Parts: sequence; C-alpha cells; structure tokens
Amino acid sequence: MNMNITRKARRSLLFVTVFLAMVFFIMPGNIYASGFNDIGISDDDANENRTIINDPGTAETAEDLRELNVSNNLSITYRNGEGNVSGTLRILITLTLVALAPTLLVMMTSFTRIIVVMHFVRSALGTQSAPPNIVLIGLSLFLTFFIMNPVLTQVNETAVQPFEAGEITQEEFFESALSPLREFMYGQTQAKDVRLFLDIEGIETVASVDDIPTRVLIPSFIISELRTAFIIGFLIYIPFIIIDMVTASTLMSMGMMMLPPTTISMPFKVLLFVLADGWSLVIGNVVKTFY
Repeated sequence: MNMNITRKARRSLLFVTVFLAMVFFIMPGNIYASGFNDIGISDDDANENRTIINDPGTAETAEDLRELNVSNNLSITYRNGEGNVSGTLRILITLTLVALAPTLLVMMTSFTRIIVVMHFVRSALGTQSAPPNIVLIGLSLFLTFFIMNPVLTQVNETAVQPFEAGEITQEEFFESALSPLREFMYGQTQAKDVRLFLDIEGIETVASVDDIPTRVLIPSFIISELRTAFIIGFLIYIPFIIIDMVTASTLMSMGMMMLPPTTISMPFKVLLFVLADGWSLVIGNVVKTFY
C-alpha cells in the first residue's frame, strides 16, 4: 500500500516537472497577459497592443522613466481629464478630512459648548443616564451643523468650489477654507484668553486678527467655550438646587433622616423642567449665544 502511494507521488512529481519544462523551454517566448494568440490576433498586432510600450532600458531622468513605461502606473483623472484636480489628490484630501473630522469638530466649532451644557442639564436633573449619551451627542451634532451652516457655506463658496474648478492652488485652498473658521472662532473668543496664549508663545503684539497664529487661536477658543459653557451650566443648576434644598429641609423637619433627598426631589425637578419647557429654553438660548 505505501509502495503504491510512493510510486504515484513520484509519477505526479515527474509529470509536473515535464509540464513546467514544456512551458518554459518549448513554448514561444512572446506571451502576453491579454492572450492575443488565443483569440486570433497576430504577433505584430499583439506587440502594438501590449501594455509595455517600449522594451526595458536605462533611464537617467524622470521623463526617460516615464517614456520607458516599464512599470504599472495607475492614473486617475477628474471629470474625464477636463478638471485640474486628480482623483488621487481628491482621495488624499477626503481621507485627511475624515481623519481630522473629530478633532476639527471638537476644537473649531460650537460642539464643545453645546455638549457641555447638555451634560450640565442632565446632571442638574439628576436623571443619571436619561437622556443617554448617544442622544445628547446626536442632538449636539445637529445643533452644531445648524449653527455652523453659514460658515460651512462660506467655505464651500470661497474654497471648495474654486479648488474643484482649478481656479486656486492647494495652498490657497487651505487658506480660504481656514479663514471663515478663524473669523467664527475669534468672534467667540475672549481677548484675555488670546493674550494668555500669545504670552506663552512669546508674541508681544499683533497688528490685526490675521496676525494671530492658528495654533494660538484654537486653544484660546476652546478655553473661552468651556468658560461660557460652565457659566450657562451654573445658571441651569440654580432652580434645581433650590428644589433640592427645599426637599431636604422638608424631610429633616419630618424626621425622615434616612431618606435621600434626591429620590424625592428628582420627580419635582423633572416636572418643573417639563412645565417650563426646559429643552426649548436651554437649546434656544445656547444657540442664541453664537449670534
């Protein structure tokens, strides 16, 4: 039994060796990936239609290497070659924006102030995880897009569309796209925060807003946003603290020392928030702080 298996293996190995020898040494040398000979095309036509235009050789410059065409090159053009932006560059820009989107969203938009205020509202109500984080984040995102819509429209008109039309260069595109965002951030940033980071950077004076570096404006904007959000959160906490104090005093006067005041006060806080139409008041006033 084992001898028969060994003989069969030897025969198979011998057959494979003979077949490979026929392929590499007996068959013609001009073999192309397209298989022209199999579909009735002559060798002359195959040489004209093959992917390698010129035979391999030496190249001293990039132009010589391009003419040799010895490598597999993939070229993607935009709008059938009528535009000036290649597909590779567009893909690179898209991937870069996707990677930087969370950072840009948190550091250069109204998202930080909104999400902090929403968490203050939930903490003041004492409802633990209601509304859940996903709801607060989703609401904050849509409010951010609503507030930033004029800025995004300006970026599209002054940067994206001219860049796609080939009217501006890549450097001009980034400058034009950043300018509306800088104007928005500076309008929401307090002067003392800008002065703080200018002193850290070692910049004594600036003639105009354009002279403020972006690396200084962004952290200044974030600190100002956090300060404003905490002030709004304090104002939101005041009525709910009063309810907690009244509830705690009532329980102590009744001798119910072991009952947590928050258990009793939470339904009253929710009732007050609903009767006062709290979500409309909070969201409406937060949005108005940006205008």
